[in-house]
Amino acid sequence: MNLEGTLLFEQPFARVPYENYRKVFRATQRALEKELGAVQSAAAELARRPQAAQSEALAAVDGMILRVEGLKRKLADLHESAGKPTLAVLRARLEHLEHLPALSSSSNNPASSVVFEHWADTRLDRWLVDYALRTGKPRTAASLAADRHIEHLVDIELFTDVRRIEQALARGSCTEALAWCAENKSALRKIKSTLEFSLRLQEYIELARARRTTAAIAYSRKHLVPWQDTHLAEIRTASALLAFKEGTKCGPYRRLYDPARWPALVASFRRAAYSLNALPSEPLLHLALYAGLASLRLPACRAPGSSPDPVVSVPDVDTQRTGSPTPSSGSSNTQDHSHEDAMDDTEPQEPREELRSNPDCPTCDPSLSILAKEVPFSHHVNSTIVCALSGAIMDADNGPLCFPVGGAVYCREALEEMAIQNGGIVTDPRNGESCAFGELRRVFIS
Repeated sequence: MNLEGTLLFEQPFARVPYENYRKVFRATQRALEKELGAVQSAAAELARRPQAAQSEALAAVDGMILRVEGLKRKLADLHESAGKPTLAVLRARLEHLEHLPALSSSSNNPASSVVFEHWADTRLDRWLVDYALRTGKPRTAASLAADRHIEHLVDIELFTDVRRIEQALARGSCTEALAWCAENKSALRKIKSTLEFSLRLQEYIELARARRTTAAIAYSRKHLVPWQDTHLAEIRTASALLAFKEGTKCGPYRRLYDPARWPALVASFRRAAYSLNALPSEPLLHLALYAGLASLRLPACRAPGSSPDPVVSVPDVDTQRTGSPTPSSGSSNTQDHSHEDAMDDTEPQEPREELRSNPDCPTCDPSLSILAKEVPFSHHVNSTIVCALSGAIMDADNGPLCFPVGGAVYCREALEEMAIQNGGIVTDPRNGESCAFGELRRVFIS
């Protein structure tokens, strides 16, 4: 097992609760700075008035005590409502990942294999929940997570919140998305996201669409002008939008009024939300399939609905040299008949179609081969030769044997089994060539 690759693939799994706890930490920090700053100011003010009456001093001290007690209650509530559950999720996910190093170091142990199968099944359940959440099936995701007892290992709340904001944007409301931008303002600034400006511009466009000119100008001064250092050209275009009504033929302003901007905002918000939580844009199930199929797909894999390779008759060497059949090649009628069969466009035979698909290859499976068409072929430095008859790997203990005429190559074990069942005769299922087992030739791979 590739431990580094597996942990790299699981990065979003541990990153999401970590980012959530960072939000809790920042909220705690803001509360501390606000309340303790007020207490320090009150204490400094009291220190500058040494001649203050005792009653005033006691009132100031009581006010500071009340502020500190309120801060304590606020921090306790924040820890119980957000900090403690987030820590529990983070702890559960780290415990889920801590089994990997031990499983990787003892991969040959049967007990470890059983544990890894259970771990892999849990990972597959997580991927299925992730896929259901991304495709708009939250109830299915919640039901599967509850049935498998993996609520701490999936991000139902995160995707539910993202979907809520996406639905609001689809209805034409930027309020929810702007509130989300305010909560993640520093993180969005770090990744240089322009989502907030796009949302502000869209609200300005809606005011212009409603012909609320005064409100649009005030909105532009308050929310768009602060972005002039980075979006001056867009702000200038938006300022001239008030001179055009919806349905204008002028290109730049027709695009601003275009309703297709709302789906673009939904996609932009989704990218920003996924980026902040280190989530890939594709479902994890898709990425796992892409990686697996790309590592397994070979040019020999059978594509769905493809016809097998046509049978090409191998002419006799003397026929190639002289142009006429020799006595060992059979009668002229037989030769002509073989030639007609080779040129005839006949239907592919079922055994040959089965031969082209390896029973142990997922990319040859009719359902997965459709997905495999979209990924590149795998790159192998050292090739592995697989028998097309049995699906077994050909190596020193199960070497390849070649038919004397057609040249088809299969593994020794499969041909020996065929010879035992047919009285020492083996038949090539691809073109029907038959010969004794002793006539097969060994093949040496360099």
